[in-house]
Amino acid sequence: MQICFLHPSYPAQYLSLAPYLARNPENTVFFLSKENSIGTSLPGVTLALYGKPTAENEKWFETCGPLRPAAEAVVEGQAVARALEWLAKEKNFKPDVIIAHTGWGSTLYCKDLYPNVPIMGYFEWYYLAEDSDCYWWPDEIPQMPNKISIRTRNAHHLLNLEAVTAPGPGQGIGIVPTKWQHSQLPEVYKPKVKIIHEGIDTRFCSPDPSGKRPGLILDDVKLNLPEGTEIITYVSRGFEIYRGFPYFMDAIRLVLQRRPKAHVVVVGKDRICYGAQLKDTTYLKEEEKKGGYDKERVHFVGLRNRGDYQKILRASSCHVYLTRPFVLSWSFLEAMSFGCPIVGSKTPPVEEVMEDGVNGLLAEFRSPYHIARKIEEHLDNPERGRLLGQRARETIQERFELYKCMRAQEDLMYSLVR
Repeated sequence: MQICFLHPSYPAQYLSLAPYLARNPENTVFFLSKENSIGTSLPGVTLALYGKPTAENEKWFETCGPLRPAAEAVVEGQAVARALEWLAKEKNFKPDVIIAHTGWGSTLYCKDLYPNVPIMGYFEWYYLAEDSDCYWWPDEIPQMPNKISIRTRNAHHLLNLEAVTAPGPGQGIGIVPTKWQHSQLPEVYKPKVKIIHEGIDTRFCSPDPSGKRPGLILDDVKLNLPEGTEIITYVSRGFEIYRGFPYFMDAIRLVLQRRPKAHVVVVGKDRICYGAQLKDTTYLKEEEKKGGYDKERVHFVGLRNRGDYQKILRASSCHVYLTRPFVLSWSFLEAMSFGCPIVGSKTPPVEEVMEDGVNGLLAEFRSPYHIARKIEEHLDNPERGRLLGQRARETIQERFELYKCMRAQEDLMYSLVR
């Protein structure tokens, strides 16, 4: 098998799957990408980088209005097609199967180059103007320009859905990680898209071997919280409304007023990864305008390596995960695997995995008071929190364990090829 992975930011969702397939000596695995986002290499996987958009491309994108995502996808797809031609010529590599994230246009022209090569396409999100991520609550009403932008944003997603799943000798299949994400797709394509998560490494994401919740030491930020400290954790790549950051900050102000010994550890970066950008400000800067926060007890520790991340979640007395009805974060499932007592938002992606009072506690996404109350429920009753955390870990072991998920993806891949 000659297997080609495609994602503009290596290795992304394929951090585990690509080296897993490369361990099979029958396979040759290449990975085409625009950038090595974490500066790493994967054993057995050959990385080939293709060019980023030019200044001329960027100038053109600015003129495209609602079509900008489609224009960016066209340029991305062209770059991938050129890279595949180069691999065939220079490395004598012609894929038997392509495994790819479709969201940025990487797969747009693969079928034009290799019509008989099946694609296992990862369809992360299909945009809807109502009952979805942008306009979920009744008071959120899209205007016509919003509807135009959202509908147009699906142009390259529809092209990819059609190309990947078209019948014939090279027919491929789609993958989404959760039922919620699957529910967003057009009805006609749902039967052609399977629900398989990337998987969670439950061996790494596990409670402390001592069976106790340890303290937390991070020398570079001079953080030393002894065992027994109430530690509230929050993890997000960006501090943004999509992941409920302002509501979280309002909630912890309430909690810290009532619990003078509690501490908060926030992992992430002051940026917006999802949703509209703010003009000349950030959500963290806006917190200062609201009165700030206790800098002695609220610790922003930045983006951390995996070892520090493990230490932080193993020390957590209560982990908070909030999200609009959008893509479910790995960090939420990993926190469950760590056995954290969790407060999650009462939104569909979370409710698919977490049941209130069974393996965690659910809170209203937009209610800091309710979030604060649920945090304190965990802190007031650590034994109950330990039990809920144990059930959360069992949920991940049963439904999202890494090797179960990778074997399911491997079997699906083999079902596509002759």
